[in-house]
Amino acid sequence: MRETRSDPAIAPGARRPGMTWIAGGAFRMGSDHHYAEEAPARDAAVDGFWIDTHPVTNRQFARFVRETGWTTFAETPPDPADYPGAPPETLVAGSLVFTPPAGPVALDNPGAWWRYLAGADWRHPLGPQSSLSGLWEHPVVHVAWADVEAYAAWAGADLPTESEWEFAARGGLADAEFAWGDELSPRGRLMANTWQGVFPHQSTTPRFRTSKVGSFPANGYGLSDMIGNVWEWTRDGWSTHAPAASPCCAEAFDPDAPTIPRKVLKGGSHLCAPSYCRRYRPAARHAQSIDSSTSHVGFRCIVRP
Repeated sequence: MRETRSDPAIAPGARRPGMTWIAGGAFRMGSDHHYAEEAPARDAAVDGFWIDTHPVTNRQFARFVRETGWTTFAETPPDPADYPGAPPETLVAGSLVFTPPAGPVALDNPGAWWRYLAGADWRHPLGPQSSLSGLWEHPVVHVAWADVEAYAAWAGADLPTESEWEFAARGGLADAEFAWGDELSPRGRLMANTWQGVFPHQSTTPRFRTSKVGSFPANGYGLSDMIGNVWEWTRDGWSTHAPAASPCCAEAFDPDAPTIPRKVLKGGSHLCAPSYCRRYRPAARHAQSIDSSTSHVGFRCIVRP
């Protein structure tokens, strides 16, 4: 069953290359069957918009940096005034990097697999000794809210709202669990870059980080990587009345997160696993502090007519 939407033939011309037109319409947003923060399922509607066909890549972000001279949040040493009492040696530029433990660990302690690495940033996704070799067409990561806002402004675009993002992710399917239907792996086919194996220490594939954009089937609107690969920033703030999200990802690793403004992330990432974080669905959502960056969060832009 398809969602209600308007005739795409009346869409205006795209303002940026690499975008897909999503005609507006009504849909059922959220879910009553999974995590509390997704509820209640409710009626919603969006106007038409253009959206990046895939997450912003390292190649695209590099062009932005080259043309603007932008320095990302992860490349900027923390201001001691913002962290009174913190030891000076801890106030170094860096970012959170997924680091698999050697064996099984308690799943209520994200600190067992997240490490703050000095020198980790978008150019060095696994730490100062790493590089973007072979990763130019992968989603850019280690981007905080200020970085994605700056990129969107440079591109003449914006970040999607949560409802715009979810409408696009559903690909025209009404009330489906996933962006491709109701089965996680139809006929055994892997539909998105999500964790395969026993999280967080054992991966059954060599690919347990980001993948090249478009490596998995696009949804019904022709959009790639709306599910898995990287979480994606949206413009909506995490409402203070929303239930606290179940422990997941790096947000639970940050004890100060509730005191810092947060935005809604959508789509899940390559670290989502059936045994830990079943957020590889359009309705799923999570909070991310605006002053943090990680190795599994990226973004894509939209343009509204």
